[in-house]
Amino acid sequence: PGESFLDRMIHLVEGAERKKTPNEIALGILLIGLTLVFFLSVGTLKTFAEYSATQAGQDLSQVLTLPVLISLLVCLIPTTIGGLLSAIGISGMDRLIQKNVIATSGRAVEAAGDIDVLLLDKTGTITLGNRQAVAFLPAPGVSEEDLARTAQLASLSDETPEGRSIVVLAKLKFSLRAESYRSGGMTFVPFTAQTRMSGIDLIGDDGHKQSIRKGAMDAVEGWIKTQGKIVPEATGRDAAQVARSGGTPLLVAVDGRLLGVIHLKDVVKGGIRERFSELRKMGIQTVMITGDNPLTAAAIAAEAGVDDFMAEATPEMKLARIRSEQALGKLVAMTGDGTNDAPALAQADVGVAMNSGTAAAREAGNMVDLDSNPTKLIEIVETGKQLLMTRGALTTFSVANDVAKYFAIIPAMFAALYGVGGGQNGPLSKLNIMGLESPESAILAAVIFNALIIIALIPIALKGVSYRALGASAILRNNLLVYGVGGIVLPFIGIKLIDWVIIRGGFL
Repeated sequence: PGESFLDRMIHLVEGAERKKTPNEIALGILLIGLTLVFFLSVGTLKTFAEYSATQAGQDLSQVLTLPVLISLLVCLIPTTIGGLLSAIGISGMDRLIQKNVIATSGRAVEAAGDIDVLLLDKTGTITLGNRQAVAFLPAPGVSEEDLARTAQLASLSDETPEGRSIVVLAKLKFSLRAESYRSGGMTFVPFTAQTRMSGIDLIGDDGHKQSIRKGAMDAVEGWIKTQGKIVPEATGRDAAQVARSGGTPLLVAVDGRLLGVIHLKDVVKGGIRERFSELRKMGIQTVMITGDNPLTAAAIAAEAGVDDFMAEATPEMKLARIRSEQALGKLVAMTGDGTNDAPALAQADVGVAMNSGTAAAREAGNMVDLDSNPTKLIEIVETGKQLLMTRGALTTFSVANDVAKYFAIIPAMFAALYGVGGGQNGPLSKLNIMGLESPESAILAAVIFNALIIIALIPIALKGVSYRALGASAILRNNLLVYGVGGIVLPFIGIKLIDWVIIRGGFL
């Protein structure tokens, strides 16, 4: 108990933990900080104002009433971005649904925009995924037909596309059929992500046992060593040549004796190198994960243009890599479809499970791709980036908006303070550059503007700002110019117009 594959996966999933993104934490601190600053400002305003009014022999009790102070607080605290955060999150989830991706929460989409490291499976994501057996390369003293027959036997319990292609190739080249093998005395060894081997144990009529194995180079070499045998140099050279060409070599052995190499061939997807280049511009590191040997992995990685690769990867290695990146403060995204991927999907900040995968994988991830297309992870990151840019732009606007409202309302409220003679404005009236008519009209205009601006920004929050693959400094500069300056100018214009309508319309 506790030692089976499923037990290990459950233990790894339970030990995984997702943390808040740095962007989430920073935004939370900003909003809480601004709220506290404005709360303290409004909370102490009445005391300081009454003291100043007493010294000037004036009475401001009718100006600084409780409803006025509450209205002022509502106008100043960051209610704009606070009211739009949910809309931004929902819009991100909606855009993913349009791409046939279901996210468990808006937070998952936001995390995609903060991603620093992208872990991508080679097969089906970087390559076309239809890796097929194309040749049998026998060891010295072994015929190609014997190698094909043995490889076919070892692949009968391998349900992967590669395993089935070996059975088909042996049938096409030598008319070998799996149905011709007798079923008695056979014990199948199925392929797993941990062993990365499949095979069969045969028991002859004389009781002699014969073990056949086929699988990844390091896995079969390790099995051969346990049998007390060594790998011939010629076969090692064949395997290395296949790996250097970008193919995947699989070894076939019987009772520890190596019979030869199977050449699996795959093709890198067109345009994938350009996609990785775009991600690199956004500061995202791409890591290719594969069960191939290091030579094959290096060849494919160089052709695809990824930043790094993990060869001969196991579920434990994937999980360890994710945790090591997260320990450096980075956010990690990955895709997976099998139970063996569940721990890594649960640990990753963005885990995209394939709909065609196991229930364990779908439960562990925080997104499910209904099309089961691993390449879509790149589109998910782009959607997250757009959501992040939208939130950043509207946050910039909201902060600038609050600062502008502060300098628009406060001077109008205290324009009469220190005034000489009844009804005369004091020196503080010079700060009322917009010429707002009265404290009451200024507060009412600000409250109305505050409500209208949230409604006006909802379409932008839902649609999102235009997305371009730019660096952080360029995005910040654009946001400050458009949304920062706009957030300062618009409140002055809007509040002045509403104030004018209130006074001219006789509403006060």
